[in-house]
Amino acid sequence: MMAEHSGIGMTSQRTRDRLAETLVKMGIKSDVVLNAIRNTPRHLFVDEALASRAYENTALPIGFSQTISQPYIVAKMTEALIKDRNLENVLEVGTGCGYQTVIMAQFTKRIYTVERINGLLIRARERFQKLGYTNIRSKHADGNIGWPTHAPFDGIIVAAAPIGVPEALLEQLAIDGRLIIPVGKSGDQKLLLITRKEDGFEEEIIDSVSFVPMLGGIDTT
Repeated sequence: MMAEHSGIGMTSQRTRDRLAETLVKMGIKSDVVLNAIRNTPRHLFVDEALASRAYENTALPIGFSQTISQPYIVAKMTEALIKDRNLENVLEVGTGCGYQTVIMAQFTKRIYTVERINGLLIRARERFQKLGYTNIRSKHADGNIGWPTHAPFDGIIVAAAPIGVPEALLEQLAIDGRLIIPVGKSGDQKLLLITRKEDGFEEEIIDSVSFVPMLGGIDTT
């Protein structure tokens, strides 16, 4: 692995291992998820000026008034989505910098990711190419609409918080598929795990969270 990917100093493997140890103490149990966190170069997903903080368990700004999610939340959402199943077809709403996308790409055959802010998506695509991921497809689109042409999805992961769950995302979920989504107004958001059954949907609250609001439309900047 190139030094740029493996990191030195505050981005070194030792620093990544400490982050994984922190996540274990916070309740993350999945060894495969912890390994993905250890082995994914988070410092490549933030501005160079913030690289020394990349392996802190904290959200960091990525421009366009957006953030890269706290590693604990990324691990928690991934763990809930992959538990006791093999994933073929996953949708991500809110590509952002692409970090969650790359984590999830390690656990599914195909991941489709949509981002409404074009400037973020351009940078994320460069990172996917640089890291050699070939199972990621991305689209500049309104996340509320999902990506119906590739539905049904056996997993959907959402990285921004709507006030209510978008109907289109529920419709694009396969039977027994899982939707992980933060819902609610700023300061009062819950991370939900919604499972589609033959006769409806089961809902479970996973955690209290703080995400940027989910907006409609697209941004071409």
